[in-house]
Amino acid sequence: MKNTVSCAVLLLSLLALPATAKEIAGVNYPETASVSGQELKLNGVGLRKKAIFKVYTVGLYLQTPSQDAATVISSDQIKRVRMSMKRDLKKEQISEAIVDGFKKNAGASLAKLQQRLDTFAAAIPDLKEGQELVITYTPGKGTTVTSSSGQELAVEGKDFADALFSVWLGKDPVDSGLKNGMLGRE
Repeated sequence: MKNTVSCAVLLLSLLALPATAKEIAGVNYPETASVSGQELKLNGVGLRKKAIFKVYTVGLYLQTPSQDAATVISSDQIKRVRMSMKRDLKKEQISEAIVDGFKKNAGASLAKLQQRLDTFAAAIPDLKEGQELVITYTPGKGTTVTSSSGQELAVEGKDFADALFSVWLGKDPVDSGLKNGMLGRE
């Protein structure tokens, strides 16, 4: 009886512990994020590498977590990508990489999305190591991009958000290891 009570007390104390953050390459991602009063859950984290260099870490937050990329992209829920730079990056480096991934995944929709993509790419600032870029899609409002430097841009349309999130989660992602991390598969 004493062991049963001790086990029950231990189990209850473990259940009462707060959710812990996930850490990758020295960057902590809390288990939840709040957007417009809605709680999002950390779906997964990843590290973008190019050659031997660490470029950025990323955390994917969703209202309804999923390990299925197509479900995450197509779902009309609040979703957020929080990127933390691991090195100084010029605006051109960041926007070029995102535009390239966008074009690879947008397919036939690219012509319709091109003007919004150009506006988005032009608004990306230079980012220093440790600074962040946060991309949040909110149904009915569109995609908001916010940088640590205080710049903010809103781009309308779920179609744009779907193509943008495909940069990381689409059929031709910027980095397949990063995609798996964001989907909580690693």
